[in-house]
Amino acid sequence: MPTDHPHHEQLLTPREVAEIFGVRTTTIARWTREGKLTPLRTPGGHRRYRWDTVVRLLAQDTTSDEAEDERQWAEDAARLYDQGWSIRQVAEKFDCGYGVMRRALRTRVALRNRGGTYTGEDST
Repeated sequence: MPTDHPHHEQLLTPREVAEIFGVRTTTIARWTREGKLTPLRTPGGHRRYRWDTVVRLLAQDTTSDEAEDERQWAEDAARLYDQGWSIRQVAEKFDCGYGVMRRALRTRVALRNRGGTYTGEDST
């Protein structure tokens, strides 16, 4: 990409990068730990990513990684729920909404009601 491109110096937040790739912000954090992305740090310690770095990574084939990420994410969430975590706690851990997590868990485990027993519609 030429250096005179308007986005060349643009810095993106982890959420913006996640939206570009269609993944969760936790995936962006993992990619950073794995060295796929290198962040700059703001004076406040927040991560920012260079536009040109994101574009280069986007050009690589990441579709199989994304599918594996989603499968692993759902398995990890189900494991925590089976260990007694609430849906809300699991959703906060994976940085997603309650409804998204509830739907993801419902496809993998029988959901408990507030009293800790399993509901009739979700048990198999």
